[in-house]
Amino acid sequence: YPPLKFQTFLQFFFIIKRLIFQFCKMKVVNLKQAILQAWKERWSDYQWAINIKKNCPKGATWDYLNLAEALLEQAMIGPSPNPLILSYLKYAISSQMVSCSSVLTAVSKVGNHPSNHFHSAEVIVLQQRFTRSACLGKAEECIGLCRALLGILVWLLQGCAWYCEKLREPGALPTGEVSLRACQERLEILLQRTKNRALVHIARLEEQASWTNVEQALIRLAENLSSLTNQMLRSKLEECVSLVKSIPQMLCIHCDPPVQTSFPSVHAFIMLEGTMNLTGETQPLVEQLMMIKRMQRIPAPLFVLEIWKACFTGLIESPEGTEELKWTAFTFLKIPQVLLRLKKYPQGEKDFMEDVNMAFEYLLKLTPLLDKADQRCKYVTVRHTIIGPRKTISMCSVGLAEDREYAPKLKTAENANIQPNPGLILRAEPTVTNILKTVDADHSKSPEGLLGVLGHMLSGKSLDLLLAAAAATGKLKSFARKFIKLNEFPKHISGEGSKSASVRALLFDISFLMLCHVVQTYGSEVILSEPSPSGETPFFETWLQMCMPEEGKTLNPDHPCFRPESGKVESLVALLNTSSEMKLVQMKWHEICLSTPAAILEVLNAWENGVLSVEAVQKITDNIKGKVCSMAICAVAWLVAHVRMLGLDEREKPQTMIRQLMTPLYGENTLQFYNERVVIMSSILEHMCADVFQQTGVSLRPALEGQEPIPYRSLLPPRQPIRQALQTHFRQVLAKGWVDSRTLHLLESLLHMGGVFWFTNNLVKELLKETRKEWAFRVVELLYSIFCLDLQQATLTLLGHILPNLLTDPAHWHKLADPPGRALAKLSVWCALSSFSSHHKVHTSARQRKRQREDIEDYSSLFPLDDTQPSKLMRLLSSNEDEPVVLSSPGDRTMSSSLSASQLHTVNMRDPLNRVLANLFLLISSILGSKTAGPQTQFVQSFVEECVECSEQGSRGSILQFMPFTMVSELMKLHALAKPKVVLSITDLTLPLGRRVAAKAIAAL
Repeated sequence: YPPLKFQTFLQFFFIIKRLIFQFCKMKVVNLKQAILQAWKERWSDYQWAINIKKNCPKGATWDYLNLAEALLEQAMIGPSPNPLILSYLKYAISSQMVSCSSVLTAVSKVGNHPSNHFHSAEVIVLQQRFTRSACLGKAEECIGLCRALLGILVWLLQGCAWYCEKLREPGALPTGEVSLRACQERLEILLQRTKNRALVHIARLEEQASWTNVEQALIRLAENLSSLTNQMLRSKLEECVSLVKSIPQMLCIHCDPPVQTSFPSVHAFIMLEGTMNLTGETQPLVEQLMMIKRMQRIPAPLFVLEIWKACFTGLIESPEGTEELKWTAFTFLKIPQVLLRLKKYPQGEKDFMEDVNMAFEYLLKLTPLLDKADQRCKYVTVRHTIIGPRKTISMCSVGLAEDREYAPKLKTAENANIQPNPGLILRAEPTVTNILKTVDADHSKSPEGLLGVLGHMLSGKSLDLLLAAAAATGKLKSFARKFIKLNEFPKHISGEGSKSASVRALLFDISFLMLCHVVQTYGSEVILSEPSPSGETPFFETWLQMCMPEEGKTLNPDHPCFRPESGKVESLVALLNTSSEMKLVQMKWHEICLSTPAAILEVLNAWENGVLSVEAVQKITDNIKGKVCSMAICAVAWLVAHVRMLGLDEREKPQTMIRQLMTPLYGENTLQFYNERVVIMSSILEHMCADVFQQTGVSLRPALEGQEPIPYRSLLPPRQPIRQALQTHFRQVLAKGWVDSRTLHLLESLLHMGGVFWFTNNLVKELLKETRKEWAFRVVELLYSIFCLDLQQATLTLLGHILPNLLTDPAHWHKLADPPGRALAKLSVWCALSSFSSHHKVHTSARQRKRQREDIEDYSSLFPLDDTQPSKLMRLLSSNEDEPVVLSSPGDRTMSSSLSASQLHTVNMRDPLNRVLANLFLLISSILGSKTAGPQTQFVQSFVEECVECSEQGSRGSILQFMPFTMVSELMKLHALAKPKVVLSITDLTLPLGRRVAAKAIAAL
């Protein structure tokens, strides 16, 4: 047949719709006639049901024919309710001829005028009965129940408001108060059950307009409550009003915070950030701290106190020198910025600065800690701690701090004239800004003035102070970029004399030394994280990537970068081998640095073949380090790469050359600031060569008494398996209760050596050994902070490898029993939430960039993704969601069993973390449907409970969005999870399908 035209189709559609409406109207009329006939003939309830079912059309439902509404309308005709017709309604309810939602909707439509409210005791009984009943129907029926309860709520609130208005009128009858009390009692019955409030909460999201009616009725009721003379009735109505107002915040109510005064996770995380991530951005640090605070429900005063305790502990135990300055900058420059940003987060009813004040009062009581910190910081710790928040800290606390500050202290001749580091760091912060402005100016005509500024920076510990202040305030990248630009400045050579050539050589050398020092102290990502504005790769960035030895980086000594043009190499060797002083005029220092490794190779080959003597080699190395220290650094960088390729018996002469290059050359013909430059050069070379010399047991310089040659280097015990070292040091940390900086560096070395899987797996094994609840949860706090060494990769390993192995192998199920099983669930949720909240943000720290990812498998091949899923989505949504699904394993899953909110939100499932989370929840769903209970089921329960406790309102953006919708009904079979709040927390209420799943689960409780 030819297709109908669109206009003809519309006419046909409206004709069919009109016929259906007339048919339903006729049936309703016939239904009312049948009710009247039953009343006239005085049928019993069961006779009425038999006769009315005979006349009911096949396929039609009583809700569709509005049976409940028809019975109530007929029962309310007359001065009093008709008991016989009400008995028909009760029988229809008992025999499930009508649904809960249709009866409640009918009750709310008893009368349009408020005077008809509650004039029937039978109607009240019906309402009370339905507020206590369960609905085991389909999802649409449960959503209808939610709407009906919301309608009942509006009806009751409007009734209460109407009666309150009537009682305010003069000459009000006593029956008005009786009716108001009956209305209040029905409202209390409706609201006292958490289940009903949860269903109303779903209806509020489903129908915003109806909730607006609730808000208007609340305003109207609140305006008239003050006129009630019955105090008891008024207080009960106020309680009902507060319950209604609490419905939108149902998911914001958490359990009481744990009763404890120390929080190792906060302490360890601050130690980690202060030790290894001073250059990190402040906002990710604040977000991670807030995540820890929310997951553990830490009170704000104890939270701030733990931050300060960790900072002072880091100050006390930090080695003298650069590490001490870094901790000082972290404590007195970065942490005040962290507290200011924490203030912007909602903290409840209490002001955050009041919590800071309370934390400061607690801090003043920790006398031993403050005594040690004051001893280290020359008795200025407390004074500089209150510089930032002085205006908000109470005068009593400030007075106590000042009393402590000016108390008699032991002064020695050594520290009498030494300026404390906190004061120096605070003064260095504005100096950094001034130096950046100075370096950014145009010095092409008179660079001598800039040279004086740079020379002042090299004196004493000025450079380390300025770098620490810049790192703590987020200016280090800008600082490095300015000095890379300054290092490029000497490339431009015009007619110059000896003086200008010396200035140009010094500018290149000082900037090169400073940049090398920045890289070794704060990591190469400070230099490489931001591209050059000009688009061209500067010399120092090229040299850094290709030639500079770093931890975890392997260099090839035969790389083309070490092999420039042979003519330049020969001329450089000839220049170094002459007895005359090296000339500086028209010297291209960038080319000299690139040619130095090849020249050193020629010298080394000549020495090994007997062409050169030791004295000749010494003269060449003296020429290399005599004027420009950067040449010595380039030479040693290649020698280190070369020595690593040699056997132990072949390293003597290269190592001798390294020692010669490190020894300062004191003479009259050296350039300006030579002593200051040599100090920095020696430090740079020592860091470069430490690993190479450690292999042969030879030290570059004798260690000073009480001071390590290089802090946190060579921490692993010799001749001890790394697994045994990991177990030993972790047990020491657990016994002590907190992690120190030295242990963090040792753990990072073990992580780098063993790989992420080995590291995570062995620490999880340590957790599963704990059989005491308190110790197991302490291990969780410590492990969470240790995993922050590389949280993303540790989380992928834990959720993608370790947990599936434990959950799928029955031989491992006994390990998941409480308390270690619950502790592992807590750790898994903490890691998953933290990683998921931050993995889409580009905040990779220095410690994470150092490691390669060769030990992590390809998660795309490990967890294959069905590329046809999007095309199946619409077919799934139109299918029957009440069909039973038997899920044997994640590999056997159907599309309907694996649908989750993340797919409806179009989350990128090619992201490794998203893929791992989705497959973990599918595995959990298969465990729940396997009909086998045991420790693995208990673990699943603990995992979901922890997700509920840690999640915020709404599951979009949470890991729970990866949970299949079919898993909700399985979770309700576990008694501990069969609660309305749990259902609201684990379903995505922003989606219509999520609301239907939640309504069905809650209505069945």
